[in-house]
Amino acid sequence: MAKGYFGRRKNVWTVAKNAVEKGLVYAYRDRKAKKRDFRALWIQRINAGAREHGLSYSVLMGGLKKANIDLNRKVLADLAMNHPEAFKAIVDKVK
Repeated sequence: MAKGYFGRRKNVWTVAKNAVEKGLVYAYRDRKAKKRDFRALWIQRINAGAREHGLSYSVLMGGLKKANIDLNRKVLADLAMNHPEAFKAIVDKVK
């Protein structure tokens, strides 16, 4: 499992064992952190798209809830970045 590590971390047993164990701990932790990081990124992108149309993120999300538009943050962020005309149509429905 230490294949590709640099220096003693790849061929000295005790050092390699510790490096692999530490790497597994980071892998477990960062699988959880990845979800947080992506959600934060999506929220920033939605907020930027909403502010171009005169709304804040919280007003947009509240309006989507009231209008019964069930789109998750991942999809909304993709629309805001790659399909601004579709995102504008959604914002117009919220307004």
